Amino acid sequence: MLFSRGLSKTLPETTARRDLRVAVGDQQAVQKMGAFLSTLVEELNPAGRRRCVLLSIGTDRSTGDSLGPLVGSRVSELAPGLIPVFGTLEEPVHAVNLKEKLLEIKGMFPGQPLIIAVDACLGQLQNVGTISLGKGSLQPGTGVHKELPPVGDIFISGVVNLGGFLEFLVLQSTRLCLVMKMADCIARALVLGLSAPRS
Repeated sequence: MLFSRGLSKTLPETTARRDLRVAVGDQQAVQKMGAFLSTLVEELNPAGRRRCVLLSIGTDRSTGDSLGPLVGSRVSELAPGLIPVFGTLEEPVHAVNLKEKLLEIKGMFPGQPLIIAVDACLGQLQNVGTISLGKGSLQPGTGVHKELPPVGDIFISGVVNLGGFLEFLVLQSTRLCLVMKMADCIARALVLGLSAPRS
């Protein structure tokens, strides 16, 4: 697995995993992720009956853990009404209220909504600034030793800093500049991928 330690880890699918990894500095990152996201949504929702929902996990009280709320807020700014967004800077979804929000999503969208889960990760030095997108769930809280339910049909995770030691301090000292660049890249890819015409 890419990450040595994460706020989230990705859970393996029973079938072969398919995911895409891009560096935030890649000039084609938004286009690559947008196209791949569109493909995943088509595969998981071929009839278009499942409502896509964005679940951005994290808190604005920690720089490193603010990736999710920044993505949620940015998507809401770029494309209001494109997709229901849970987890923004104003109303973050985090360890304390995650289970409650999952119940809220189930209540609002009967059937089986297609949840796109976004969270930050801690990892190896060479992977800092890397964004992963794929089919499967995230297990939030693993890097900070919290037990939370797995979430998502599609995951997006960004490596914001080094993992493996003093995770809470590392998150507090993560550079906001990097997190904001990653959040903008992910948000624009989400808007591109979800706006693409379906076949």
